Parts: sequence; structure tokens; C-alpha cells
Amino acid sequence: MDSATLEAMRTALRGPVIGAQDPEYNQAREIYNAMIDKRPAAIVRCADAADVMGAVDFVRDNGLELAVRGGGHSGPGLCLVDDGVTVDLSPMRWVRVDPAARTAQVGGGSLLGDLDHATHGFGLATPSGIVSMTGVGGLTLGGGHGYLTRKYGLTVDNLLAADVVLADGSLVTASETEHPDLFWALRGGGGNFGIVTSFTYRLHPVDTVGVGVTVWPVDRTREVLSWYRDFLPQASEDVYGFFTIFVIPPGPPFPEEIHGRKVCGVVWCHTGDPDRFEGALAAVNEPAPPAFHFATPMPYPALQGMFDDLIPTGYQWYWRGDFFDRIPDAALDVHLEHGENIPTPLSLMHLYPVDGAAHRVGRDDTAWSYRDAVWSGVFAGVDPDPANAETIRQWCVDYWEKMHPYSMGGAYVNFMGQGEHQERVRATYRDHYDRLAQVKRTYDPDNLFHANQNIRPAQGP
Repeated sequence: MDSATLEAMRTALRGPVIGAQDPEYNQAREIYNAMIDKRPAAIVRCADAADVMGAVDFVRDNGLELAVRGGGHSGPGLCLVDDGVTVDLSPMRWVRVDPAARTAQVGGGSLLGDLDHATHGFGLATPSGIVSMTGVGGLTLGGGHGYLTRKYGLTVDNLLAADVVLADGSLVTASETEHPDLFWALRGGGGNFGIVTSFTYRLHPVDTVGVGVTVWPVDRTREVLSWYRDFLPQASEDVYGFFTIFVIPPGPPFPEEIHGRKVCGVVWCHTGDPDRFEGALAAVNEPAPPAFHFATPMPYPALQGMFDDLIPTGYQWYWRGDFFDRIPDAALDVHLEHGENIPTPLSLMHLYPVDGAAHRVGRDDTAWSYRDAVWSGVFAGVDPDPANAETIRQWCVDYWEKMHPYSMGGAYVNFMGQGEHQERVRATYRDHYDRLAQVKRTYDPDNLFHANQNIRPAQGP
């Protein structure tokens, strides 16, 4: 980008346009995953939808590369682009709640914590992720799953409308009645179709929830996971629990004598009658005596932020994911092997349930194509030290490669990592891919929005 273009953008846009020579540049290009080191020619911090529209026009008309940043949590760093323009929505952090209608309109740069805080004041919430620092935009466009999914579905199942800046610089509203083809594609198709400047969600009654953490020594992984795979799908939809293999961090609620131990476990969320919480988790003693069990009522936003301090911005990350509809006995051995060989204290594996209410949405109703999946798995190598980057990457890749034969073939798009090839994108969307490519041709025929897990525009008449 030449200096004249940079200055023209600064003149036309309300928000700051940060170039490589500006003192705040290095801070502005920092994202959650410190393994990513990309250098945009400019970072445009958009103040509003008009800024987004203007930025898109500049990028398109000058033949520049474009990336979009919401919360900056993209594992493969797709929110930055070398030598191009990052459209940064972070100034657009706002939430407007309509408690009577049980809806919330949310700015495209908002974080889950912003949404949860605003809705909790009215005893309401919508399904989202498990880390409050995650951006609503990337999470939603990929589908979105979290503690409320078994009870209330995916995030996209609760999306009512989206304001979208298209590749031609125009702003449209997508909903069931306006641009319904675009609305269908946005619900799981990622950032392929435009830049969403606001989302409108359906809300549900959620206030204080039952929170539990149960852990067993990692050498009991086979017994515990065998029990979990049978227990959870049959449990009430008020009971949510994701299975995890990790290393006990120092600090509460864990007692000092288990700090640093490798464990398997389940993180629970109970959205039903508080008097039934204890009974809902009574079965945790069945597979083996837990090394630790913690259960307490907690405000829902506190649960959402419970892991924020453990994995702050600026660590090395490498992750991959897959969908699973079953956990065969042979897979138990793989989990045990890699759990016993976790390379660093923050590396982990999670299996998130995506059944319950998510299974009651029609397979073709949204772009999310794995309504028959029971778990969304992620394998993540994490460490603050760049010297360990290759070690955590290799552990993640090895783990994923051994588990992939037991998978359904595709992954939650937000868990796809660096260097995923086009065949993996197709596998993620299954037979929805061709329909998505048609929508892409309608709204972004030149593939301006390609810094993502890309769906290429359909060719031909």
C-alpha cells in the first residue's frame, strides 16, 4: 500500500488507520495466538458500519488483500493478512438487550463477555463458547457451541438477523425474510460472505447455573471416557459436560497436592432446578473414585470466564479438530496414550457435546452440516514459550492423525488449524458446500473475503 492510499483511508474513515510506521502498530497486530506473526500494511479500526463499508471499498478498488478481525481468537491467524488490510471491528463493542422480546443486538467487535454481562442483568443468555474473551463474530459464523448447546442449540440456531457489509460495499440485513440465502450461509459458513457489523440473537432464561469440575488420574482415561460416552447422551438436556484431558493448574479450586498432575475430567454446567444439581452428578463415582470433585452454584458469566486467566492472549497455540458420532474402544487407547504424554502444562484435549437441542434442527436448515455429530473435538498444544512451538504442534498433529480415522471426516470450522487444505473445507461442509459456493458467487463473486477457511465462488452460468 502506498502512502497516498493510506492517507486517503485516514481522511475518509472515522476510526484510526494504523500503518506499519505508527508507534501502536505492533500492539494493534497482536492476536490471541502468538504463534502467528503477520504484518498488515494497515489495520483499520472501524468505528461503525460506515467505516466498514468505506474500508471494503478502499481494499477492493485498490486490489489489496483483506482480513477481518473481531475478537482476534482465530487459531490459524486468519484475522491478519501480510501486506494487506485488516478490518478491525474491536471498537464496535456494544450490546442492546430487549428483555421483553428476549433478544439482543450485538456489535460485530463484541466479545462473549460483553454479551453475557449485558444479558445476565435480565436473567437471560444465548448459547456461545466457553471463554469470555472470544469474539462473537467468528464464533457465531462458524456455528457456535458451548455450555447451553444441549439445552438451547448452537449459537446459529439462536441467530435472528445479521447486518452485513458485502463485497460491493453495500450494507444489507440478512434474516429468514431478507436475503434468506445469505442468512442460511452465515449460519455456519464462516466469514466467507461479508463482514457482519451486528448480530441479533434469541435469548433464553439463564441466571445462576450449577457448575462442576470432576477429575480423575490420567491413567483412568479409558474407564472414565467409556463411562462418559454412555452417560452424557442419555442425560437430561439440563446437564452439559465437556470431557477434557489436561494438567491441573496451580491455584483454586484445585488443592495443592494435585497441582501439576495429568488428569482426565469433565467440566459440568447444569441449567435445571438447582435442587436437582447434586443428583444429576451423582454418577461421577461410577467409573472410578475422582481425584477431585467440585460443585457449586455460579452466575453464568462467571462460568464463561472461568478459564480466561489460564489461557490469556499471547501464548503459542496450535490446534486441530474433528466431529465424532461415537467413541469406539480403540479411540480410548489413543486418548490415554496422548494424555499421558501431554507436552506442556497448558496443552489439552476437549470433547464438546453438540447433541440435544442441536439435533432437533433440520440438517439443511443452516450451513452447519453435522447435525448428526455428538461431539466436537479439539486437540490443542499451548505454551507461552516460542521455543516449544514445534513440540506442541507435533503433539497436536500426532494426536489428531491417530483420532481422525474414528471421526466423521470434517471439523467445526473454528477448530480448523493452520494449513488445512481445501478438501478439509469441503469435508466440513459436506453436501452443503456446493450450495454455499452458489451463495458465495451471488454475494462475493471475486472472492474478496478469502482470508478464512475459504469457500470458493461457484463457476459457470
